[in-house]
Amino acid sequence: MTFERLIRHEAFVSRLLTTTVGALDLARPTGIRRADGGVRTDTTATVLGQAQLKAMHEGVATMITSLAAPFVGLEGVSGATPVKPDFAVVTPRFEVKPGQSEAHVDAEVAKPIGSWLVMGDAKDYERVRAFIDDQRMLKGFLQVALGAESVDEWSKLPTGMTVHPWGALAVPRNAFLQPMAVVERLDDHRAEVRVRAQERQQLVGEAGSDLSDDELKAYVDHLEKTFNPATCPTCNLFEYCREQIRSMSDPAALLTEIGIPPEQRPALSMVAAGGAETADVPDSTIGAVVATRDGQAVWTGQRRTDPVGLPGTVFLVLAKSDAAALGCYGIGVRRVDSVKDAMSWELSIFDDGQSMSTRLAIMELLGTVVAEAMADQAAASPTAPGPVQVVLPDTASGDLLVSMADSLAGTEISRLRWQRDLEVGRPPLTFDGEPAAVPEALTEHQRLAVSFLLDQDRGRAMVLRESFVDLRAALRRHVVPGGVLSDAGRLDYIVTWAEAVDPLDHRVVSDAVASELHTSGARLSNASSDKIHRSLPGSRRKRGEAPQGDYKELIREELEYKADIVDRAAAVLEGLPVSRLREVYRAIEGDAQRVWRRRLDFRASDLVRFGRVNWYWRNSLVPALDKDTTCASQLRVLGNPHSAREAARDAGTREVAYAEVVAVDPVRLRLKTRRIGAGDKVAVVLDGRGPVVDGEDVTLKVQTGSFRFGQWPLAQLEEDERTALDASLVWEPKVPAVVSIGDEVVVAHSDWIGGGYKSGHEIAIGRPPADNQSGPGKDCTEESFVDDPDNHQFCCQPHESREAGTSDWIAEKRAAGEMNPEVWPPVIDMDQFDTPAAGTPTDSTEAETDMTVPSDKTPDDVD
Repeated sequence: MTFERLIRHEAFVSRLLTTTVGALDLARPTGIRRADGGVRTDTTATVLGQAQLKAMHEGVATMITSLAAPFVGLEGVSGATPVKPDFAVVTPRFEVKPGQSEAHVDAEVAKPIGSWLVMGDAKDYERVRAFIDDQRMLKGFLQVALGAESVDEWSKLPTGMTVHPWGALAVPRNAFLQPMAVVERLDDHRAEVRVRAQERQQLVGEAGSDLSDDELKAYVDHLEKTFNPATCPTCNLFEYCREQIRSMSDPAALLTEIGIPPEQRPALSMVAAGGAETADVPDSTIGAVVATRDGQAVWTGQRRTDPVGLPGTVFLVLAKSDAAALGCYGIGVRRVDSVKDAMSWELSIFDDGQSMSTRLAIMELLGTVVAEAMADQAAASPTAPGPVQVVLPDTASGDLLVSMADSLAGTEISRLRWQRDLEVGRPPLTFDGEPAAVPEALTEHQRLAVSFLLDQDRGRAMVLRESFVDLRAALRRHVVPGGVLSDAGRLDYIVTWAEAVDPLDHRVVSDAVASELHTSGARLSNASSDKIHRSLPGSRRKRGEAPQGDYKELIREELEYKADIVDRAAAVLEGLPVSRLREVYRAIEGDAQRVWRRRLDFRASDLVRFGRVNWYWRNSLVPALDKDTTCASQLRVLGNPHSAREAARDAGTREVAYAEVVAVDPVRLRLKTRRIGAGDKVAVVLDGRGPVVDGEDVTLKVQTGSFRFGQWPLAQLEEDERTALDASLVWEPKVPAVVSIGDEVVVAHSDWIGGGYKSGHEIAIGRPPADNQSGPGKDCTEESFVDDPDNHQFCCQPHESREAGTSDWIAEKRAAGEMNPEVWPPVIDMDQFDTPAAGTPTDSTEAETDMTVPSDKTPDDVD
């Protein structure tokens, strides 16, 4: 509601209209105006006609809001719900030669031949880490296409008005809901809409207009009944359907209830009935079925590789506010010290969760803790300090922190540019040329936290980076809970299964977690969020209704619940054995953070967010990403039994396979693949005891370019006279393997795991390089850029210097008349920083909004 109100605000109507028209290379109008369709088809038809006249005779472009048009193919059908686009732009249309654009037409000389109608829609999609999910954008443009297709077939569309092949989607430009227009060609989207509309019209034609209850039942009886616990909860009949499924006793119903895909149910029916323990599906799926059936969690057998509980780790929980993208009610942190061990939780509660001061306070707190952890690690190992890692209960907590850092980094970079303006006597202006409100500089701890979080944002493309540790993912590597598969996305659900001693009823656990007032992650439950909102002074309540509970006490209870779940999850992990591979993962993260520390020390490229990495930086990362992905796959196969067996079963994995032990003196293997055979050298990575990498005799040496393992059972497969009889191959490793006849082991090709050493018992996993592009090199000093700016401008140039140069460049472009609003088409601010001019409306400056959910709408309608 707030976003749709901003769409109509004076500050954004002209911006949306001109950006849309300019981005489509249309002629610059002589003026702009607004109109309202009143969400009525007759009013919309009148407004379109008036906009057509204004465009053709005066060259004026019109932005129309609150339109209504008959649904495609249903014009004239009584009672049919119309399509209700949020806005559309009507602008003059000129005749141009092939290859030309209308942007070069002199509107004062040429005469329009008609008008363009550019359909649009407004979506208040939340920007997570400065991005909007592609699937959400696709859904938005499908709605734009529906409006375009409906209006194009409308008989009341004015003569001479043509629906433009492109459409516009108004989405938040930043975290403060300031709208921006994104344009996209609608050909494919409109084709999709036409097909769907024709399908519905055909069904209506087949069923007839009036159906009795008996006819309706007969009509739907032939449809296949489906139930998916991951996607059905938004349906009003979800609880009814779930009870129907739960009342059935056959194994197929159990598999449907917990969300097993239909194509896997036949293979798992015997497992669900208790008649088998294996099936031709991933081990993790089998484990979920077995855990559900037996009421006991299934343990994967992997040893720990996570850093949870080690010195340098910081536990963190958040209570996110639903009222704003960057809103936060409170935060809790606990640091693990090399001397004091685990400290107690420090909880902070904020009076105004949406304010800038709250975000700065969070960065100050996190920066202080990270600085202490860095100092502690440096004291423990001055030459090669260990990494600092933040342990979170879910990914949403990290997304919120990084989104805050992204916003504050933009503000700081803008401040550095405006500081340059003030130094040379220029008035500080926003990108759009408005007087800027220059903010205060970030403190050292705030800058440290922002820099740390942006480094995590850049590094998340690397699979092996672990500056954020998702506690859910860490626990899921070891335990497979029973019950509904999608419920395993909650940390408290996984912990309940992991701690259980006696068998559990998966339905009781699911219902208990679903009805829990508190959540383990950053996002609150609907009930808790509403309760907290009503406890705020001045919140909208029924007449005479008092605030519900004490605000600070409610936030404290929420944070304490989250902290308790995190502590319980850490305790579960503490009881598990540690893998030899933990040292490998720590070394990779340590390499990356050493590069980040150089960026931080030099204040160079440490405020660059992932979305603003330049093309050269991105392209140079491709080989590093390749090596990172390969290394991650190899380590998963070496350390995780489930991953090893799934890779061996996967036909697309050519380097890993199952093998059956048919003799032990010498060892003979029968390979269950045709991709590995006689003459190939293979290593056993998983035997009856578990992962070979964690065997007592295996050694590890961390080298500059690889991780070298010794005393590994590795040998070449050879044929002999028996091979023709039973297809088995001789395999005689220098280091004996502990196997028995009938064992099923997993082997990996030596070329894939670097087994080409002459010793005959060593393998080496390639060490992925750190992202050291566009950052200070090992040989850079604080004087390098000052002494040689040309050769050091792309490595160790401080942000202060770089942004000062950018400020001078912008000032030159503005003085030459090449910046908004003088130039056409409008220049788009690709930085999209959250730095509005003084007085610019945002979600936090608007009046109170009635957030009552309409009674006639479902969550799908609202979305």
